[in-house]
Amino acid sequence: MGDHDMSGKPVNGTFAKSALAALVLAAAAAAFWQTPAISAEEAVVIPPPAMDEKAAPGTEKAVFAGGCFWGVQGVFQHVKGVTRAVSGYAGGEKDTAVYETVGSGRTGHAESVEITYKPSEVTYGQLLQVYFSVAHNPTQLNFQGPDSGTQYRSTVFAENDAQKKIAENYIAQLDKAKVFPKPIVTTLETGKTFYPAEDYHQDFLTLNPTYPYIVYNDLPKVENLKSLFPQLYSDKPVLVMAANKS
Repeated sequence: MGDHDMSGKPVNGTFAKSALAALVLAAAAAAFWQTPAISAEEAVVIPPPAMDEKAAPGTEKAVFAGGCFWGVQGVFQHVKGVTRAVSGYAGGEKDTAVYETVGSGRTGHAESVEITYKPSEVTYGQLLQVYFSVAHNPTQLNFQGPDSGTQYRSTVFAENDAQKKIAENYIAQLDKAKVFPKPIVTTLETGKTFYPAEDYHQDFLTLNPTYPYIVYNDLPKVENLKSLFPQLYSDKPVLVMAANKS
C-alpha cells in the first residue's frame, strides 16, 4: 500500500514521510504500551531438541527465515555464542536479491538471517529452539504478524545434511508434543545461497528502537529471549555495521 504496509514496514526502499502514516504508527506504538498482551506474537515455551550437534571448535553458519528480518536479526544478535547475524535474502537468484524486488513475492526469496556462531558456546539445536520459540511463529503459512507473502515464509535453509536432519527431527518432535496450537508449517530448503541485504536494513532493531514497527512487533521478542533463555541472552548485541567499520 504505497510506501508502507498496514504495519508501517516500508514495502520499497524509501521511508515515506506521510503525516497520516506517522499518526497511525504513533497510535500503534501507544497501543503497544497500553495493551502489551496483544502487541505481538507471544513466545511459546518448548523443549530443547532431542537431536543436536556436538559442541565443537570454530564457527558454523545457520540461515533462518521467519518474517521480517529486522526482528529475527535483532533476536539472534543477542544470543551468546553468535558472532554475526546478517539480514538478507535466500531462496532465489542473485539478480533478484534486492529489497524492492523481493517485496513482490515472486522471486523465491525469503527475508532471512545468516547467523555465524560458535558451536562450543551455542549449538544449532539451541538456535532452532530460539527460532521456534521467540523469533517467530512457525505455524503461520507465508506470513508473520502484519506481513504477508512468500517472502515472509517460515523456512530453515539448511547448510548441510546434518542441519537438515536436526531440523526435521525437531519439527517432528514439537508437532508430536503439540506445543503449538496448530501444526508447524516451517519448510526446509537446501542448496540455497544467502545474499546480504542493503546496509540500511542491517542492525535496524538496535538503531531504531522507537520505530513503531520495531516497538510493536520486535522488541517483545528480545525481551522474551531474555526471559525464557537467560543462559543464552547477551545484553550487548553483535552489530553488523560496527564489525564492518572495524
